[in-house]
Amino acid sequence: MRPILMKGHERPLTFLKYNRDGDLLFSCAKDHNPTVWFADNGERLGTYRGHNGAVWTCDVSRDSARLITGSADQTAKLWDVQSGLQLYTFNFDSPARSVDFSVGDKLAVITTDPFMELPSAIHVKRIANDPSQQIGESVLLIKGPQGRINRAIWGPLNTTIISAGEDAVIRIWDSETGKLLQESDKESGHKKTVTSLAKSADDSHFLTGSLDKSARLWDTRSLTLIKTYVTERPVNAVTMSPLLDHVVIGGGQDASAVTTTDHRAGKFEAKFFDKILQEEIGGVKGHFGPINALAFNPDGKSFSSGGEDGYVRLHHFDPDYFNIKI
Repeated sequence: MRPILMKGHERPLTFLKYNRDGDLLFSCAKDHNPTVWFADNGERLGTYRGHNGAVWTCDVSRDSARLITGSADQTAKLWDVQSGLQLYTFNFDSPARSVDFSVGDKLAVITTDPFMELPSAIHVKRIANDPSQQIGESVLLIKGPQGRINRAIWGPLNTTIISAGEDAVIRIWDSETGKLLQESDKESGHKKTVTSLAKSADDSHFLTGSLDKSARLWDTRSLTLIKTYVTERPVNAVTMSPLLDHVVIGGGQDASAVTTTDHRAGKFEAKFFDKILQEEIGGVKGHFGPINALAFNPDGKSFSSGGEDGYVRLHHFDPDYFNIKI
């Protein structure tokens, strides 16, 4: 399995996202320019220029027409995927951290960081079909959790919003009223900051990665802990295969400690775990720094990783990957 090395960012990667068809890969980095690539051969198609701060996350609509990005420049922007034009800018009073389109792309959930006196918040925006009709008003604003909310995503059928972040608690909110419905308990939950959150293909369960060196699998409706995957380093990114029962975990030390280790020590690898048996089944090495972003192609036949080293590595699986037996 030879990786395709995609060099288009000058700063560390923050997020990767495939479109629903699996033919485009969107990457976000700290260098202000979200980029779109062909997911097949890693060719760069273009960049979306307009942010002037690190871009933390992005999401693409079901029909691949619209891209939404959240940035440290205190805005979230809507883009036309094909032309790269800015369609609309949502302005906030603090950096926008996480963005996620709802099923049907009529709504978007955007989280903002705590800043000066402002607490962190979850904003729900209505997304207009016609960009000229777009307005910036929030349909719903949820405040409450302490510390930064690193990720907020829609639950099944858009009835709930699932959020997680610095206080290590996973919360499920009612997306109509903003009421807190459930939160993970301290015993079975993460012990440190939750860095990443990924849903299964059918929305029935989701995976969280945390700096407490573990990833956990949760039931989306009941918020019961199903599985725990333990590694020896902080987890920055998680994703799961839509095809096989595989969970992929990426991480590494803090960026400041990176120079003290040899990249050949293989610390910076994407580790594959068996989802059911919770056992490690393999790893993919290659990055010269911690892995900050992971994404699985919706067809389950390839995955990509983005690192602190500014590279995106695209891996197409060999046929024998699909016959791994434990």
